Amino acid sequence: MALPWKVLDQFTTADEGILELRQRGKGDYLITVGSQVLMNSKAQRSEIALGKLGCQSLQQHPAPRVLVGGLGMGITLRTVLDALPDAAQVIVAELNPEIHEWCLGLLSELTGGAAGDSRVTVEITDVAELIHKSPSASFDAIILDLYRGPHPLTDQQHDPLYGSRAIANAHAALKPGGTFAIWGENRDAPFENRLASAGFAVRCERPGKGGYRHAVWIATKNHKIKKPSQRKRNSDGRI
Repeated sequence: MALPWKVLDQFTTADEGILELRQRGKGDYLITVGSQVLMNSKAQRSEIALGKLGCQSLQQHPAPRVLVGGLGMGITLRTVLDALPDAAQVIVAELNPEIHEWCLGLLSELTGGAAGDSRVTVEITDVAELIHKSPSASFDAIILDLYRGPHPLTDQQHDPLYGSRAIANAHAALKPGGTFAIWGENRDAPFENRLASAGFAVRCERPGKGGYRHAVWIATKNHKIKKPSQRKRNSDGRI
């Protein structure tokens, strides 16, 4: 018989309502908002894949600089740290200081204390604002592990995270050849098209086998933005 869930802590956010941290056994945690489960410590395969794929090209880099958007339970951060050398710098943008406190305390057993790693700096801020304000070519990788990914109703231009303007900001903040990795619930073709139009080479992974499989996009910054091909015109100007 499954143990009942116990609420360990809760706080009220400005936009989403009450976030709760729940536990029902060793290593078995949930983060919820209202009746919605945001994160489950027993179902993290896409978060692990996101961290691995986002840092795959950096394993031989002597001192990479990586931005992680969203701390959550720290699973993606742990995976990122395991893929990077000791000289790496990892900046985590997290909106809620309470989440940071959970990862330093109640949730630290899940990640071996990833949030307190000497390579990590946690900034309590909006990751979209941090990317927008970053100088050009600041990061070798930007990894977005947010509980809402891109979806068909995303405003294609103005969405602060997944719209064309936000994608252009991420492209500018990455070094040439840098990686933009994004978690989402389902594949979203318009989002992939926006990434490609901004100058990224894009692929979408669906980690795992069987069951519900989330989407992980890996977008690599091209050195040059591809211009749309133009069909040849006849001498009279007709196509």
